[in-house]
Amino acid sequence: MSQSIIKATKTTRPKTIGLNRTWYLVDASKTPIGRLATESARLLLGKNLPTYSKDVNVGGVVVVINAKNSVLTGKKPEKKNYFRHSGYMGGLTTTSYKQYQEKNPKFPIYTAIKGMLPKNRHRDLLMNNRVYIFEEGHNFNNINMVQVN
Repeated sequence: MSQSIIKATKTTRPKTIGLNRTWYLVDASKTPIGRLATESARLLLGKNLPTYSKDVNVGGVVVVINAKNSVLTGKKPEKKNYFRHSGYMGGLTTTSYKQYQEKNPKFPIYTAIKGMLPKNRHRDLLMNNRVYIFEEGHNFNNINMVQVN
């Protein structure tokens, strides 16, 4: 094999040093929560980029607005429940989607996005540093954001 072919087929690896992350703006009032979560997880992991690599964190930052007006399809607004357990006998607490929409509308979107990410040590880093959820729309004049439908 000639030397020029070896140089031409060299694989380049993405680097996180000096990486400018793209900010994506997602409107929760336009799409159902599940579709919003899958698209947000894809953007967080960087699967939309040609430089995607599963061992290098090259994804963007996701900003979700209008969480108060989030949408579920079918009868899910009445039937969907969130569970947590204290660890004691009879310690199961059930909270409905409607109760969370009144109390903390960010929670259903947060848990949906977190559930769509890979279950490894990077999941909490992706969620805490690169997902911002707002109950209503905000004015983002100083940041260049890409609008996601």
